[in-house]
Amino acid sequence: MGSTRQGRFGEKPARWIYEKLKAMPEVEAELLDLRDYPLPFFDEPKSPAMNGGEYASEAAKKWAEKVGEGDGYIIVSPEYNHGYPAVLKNVLDYVYQEWNNKPVGFVSYGGVGGARVVEQLRNVVVELKLVPVRTSVNINAFWTLLDEKGNLKTETLEKNADDMISQVLWYAKVLKEARGK
Repeated sequence: MGSTRQGRFGEKPARWIYEKLKAMPEVEAELLDLRDYPLPFFDEPKSPAMNGGEYASEAAKKWAEKVGEGDGYIIVSPEYNHGYPAVLKNVLDYVYQEWNNKPVGFVSYGGVGGARVVEQLRNVVVELKLVPVRTSVNINAFWTLLDEKGNLKTETLEKNADDMISQVLWYAKVLKEARGK
């Protein structure tokens, strides 16, 4: 979840995608909440691309270990002022090798369905040697997709979600094999 804001909407699509992944017997999924990984603004003495996997702070070591465990990722992000949250950029920047050669998909929400966020994140993740998949889930006017109990109505989002998940899983398998793991 790419936001730590109180009352964030992102928990709804994040949990929906997580439940879809958990229902797949071949997938071991974990939902990472950035609230559980409070990192200061990037202040490591060396660039993550140059540190050989050595991190100065315990918080950075914990985050690096968690990122390193994954074979693929799906980032759920709001659009704030035509961009993504600073907390998301910070966690992306904190590690490097742990992201390398792994796929990433995107679920976004906000103005124009968060499409501007996805566009910007694609540029960032390529620099981290992540492989962004083509299909994303863009949730436009999310408040219109809530039922009377506040649950997210996903009917119009299912096709893109299934396509995105399929692409992430395909790349995860191929890239894991290529990494020799």
